[in-house]
Amino acid sequence: MNALRAYDINIVGLENKRYEYDFTSDDAFFAALEQELIRKGNVQTHVVLDKSETMIRLDFHIVGTVEQICDRSLDEYDEPVDTRQMMLLKFGDHNEELSDEIELIERNTATVNVARYIFEFISLSLPMKRLHPRFRDEEEQDDQDDESNIKLIYSSGPVMDDEDEENEKPATDPRWDALRNLNNN
Repeated sequence: MNALRAYDINIVGLENKRYEYDFTSDDAFFAALEQELIRKGNVQTHVVLDKSETMIRLDFHIVGTVEQICDRSLDEYDEPVDTRQMMLLKFGDHNEELSDEIELIERNTATVNVARYIFEFISLSLPMKRLHPRFRDEEEQDDQDDESNIKLIYSSGPVMDDEDEENEKPATDPRWDALRNLNNN
């Protein structure tokens, strides 16, 4: 956990104004978090801290690459990361996570460790389907081919060609015709 001490921001003596911090996260950062999603990477994080009487606003800009394993070939590749996120820390009586972007922290909190936020924002920016870049062109082409070859699986009614649809008037239900005859009388 000592590798994550570098991500502590001392908020006790800060005046109510804007501060900027820069963090570099490498393999030691991802190893210290004891997780399985990302093993290696190199990302730069720029954090803008805006402190007021009632809350702290943290704006993150994270840029870099993380190593991923392709779901298709099991080859390792570098996935680019470029994300901007915001986090609000409101002062309160206890610690509680109110939503994804808002947390309550105790008023007497001395430091805020931003390592967890950086990791979460990196994780959220990664694609669900991890494909090596050499397979992405194939995947995009397959998606385009699928859209152009859309086939109808189920139809209720007779099969019609495009020419038949233009020439044929919609057939009406005979019950409606009987009702229209009553109206004409």
